[in-house]
Amino acid sequence: MPVRKYTYYDYTISLCPECLKRIDAKIVFENNNVFMLKRCPEHGNTKVLIADDVEYYKNIRNYNKPSEMPYKFNTQTHYGCPYDCGLCPDHEQHSCLTIIEITDRCNLTCPTCYAGSSPAHGRHRTFEEVKQMLDTIVENEKEPDVVQISGGEPTLHPHFFEILDYAKTLPIKHIMVNTNGIEIAKDFEFAKRLQSYAPDFEIYLQFDSFKEEALLSLRGGDLRKIREKAIENLNKLNLSTTLVVTLQKGLNDDEIGKIIDYALEQKCVRGVTFQPTQIAGRLENFNQETERITLTEVRRKILEQTKIFNSDDLIPVPCNPDALVMGYVLKLEGNNIPLTRYINPADLLDNSKNTIVYEQDRELHQKMFEIFSTGTSTDKASSKLHTLLCCLPAIEAPKLSYDNLFRVIIMQFIDAHNFDVRAIKKSCVHIVNKDNKIIPFETMNLFYRDEKKEYLEKIKSI
Repeated sequence: MPVRKYTYYDYTISLCPECLKRIDAKIVFENNNVFMLKRCPEHGNTKVLIADDVEYYKNIRNYNKPSEMPYKFNTQTHYGCPYDCGLCPDHEQHSCLTIIEITDRCNLTCPTCYAGSSPAHGRHRTFEEVKQMLDTIVENEKEPDVVQISGGEPTLHPHFFEILDYAKTLPIKHIMVNTNGIEIAKDFEFAKRLQSYAPDFEIYLQFDSFKEEALLSLRGGDLRKIREKAIENLNKLNLSTTLVVTLQKGLNDDEIGKIIDYALEQKCVRGVTFQPTQIAGRLENFNQETERITLTEVRRKILEQTKIFNSDDLIPVPCNPDALVMGYVLKLEGNNIPLTRYINPADLLDNSKNTIVYEQDRELHQKMFEIFSTGTSTDKASSKLHTLLCCLPAIEAPKLSYDNLFRVIIMQFIDAHNFDVRAIKKSCVHIVNKDNKIIPFETMNLFYRDEKKEYLEKIKSI
């Protein structure tokens, strides 16, 4: 009998990248790649590479933990995903990380910006508007895991510190500021004031490349000296920082290992987050066939470009395994010891707490530190682990702290090309829009920004 050149694996609902209408899609395996095949009656066939590692793609199904709901839903399910966001009762995951954009304004005009920010774009939210956004998150989550203050460039907001003051009065476990670092670089006193909000406070610092040409393409300017000065100031304060890397194939994906090595040398840096470019905002004309980089490609390049990790060190995050990968390292005076390989997947899946910020999970946190304590006996550790411990300097678990943890995260934001309704329903990175609805970040950029709303209403009317 005739045989297809691919192996059929799954069925899902996707979007036409042209008209954004829902269409059927097949997930198939071909030459160890995972493709999405779909057809729009109006715009024809589309074939999208969604992974370059079939075994990893199949394995993510083993990391599917029970859904955790918010305490409140804000919209009704009527048209079906992704047309009812807010969150609607059909969504399968609460907000592990919730973003609020306190301003549209930015001191850069980045070619990659999904929000279209610039010095002249939009406006600052009023202080009262921002308070309402924060209150909405608390109302939905009671004790939100992570809230990220973003923009635009949030440090430009005239009430920036008042907003942080108010956020610290709320039962938010961890606050992040998403910034390009310009204010931190040019004003040490500004950085010093940020330090006053620690602990449970972190800088989410844009850090895409060491190359001028890559920064010009991604950010529209050579920001290397600004990044260097920002890191210098943050190191002086030891203010917890995550380096955030927007990745584009053929542009900066050859620097993944170099950025991780650099980050491990910085006192203040607690990790690196790699974000494959989402085709949204100013990137709607992006060539998805040649410039897109998938989550599994990023994972493979980390393994190829670093000496620290093996394949057991970079695992799916159970709250949203299609879109998130994590790996943890113990930093010990020049010795960097991978941790994630020693985590039993069952501990992650049975754990009721948030796994996107593992360092906040005290129970799992303590388990890991106990493993690396000199008090761990051979009957409580595998022979392989015991051999490793014999080679380590003396470590006492109580002496270890957040400073000793380093995380690598791959965070893939799905767009119209690789849209998979199964994955979107598990999205745990959300954003509060101007109507105080909590929306998955991916669908916000597709449908719920001001310039997109009219088109969404048109789709609903069909």
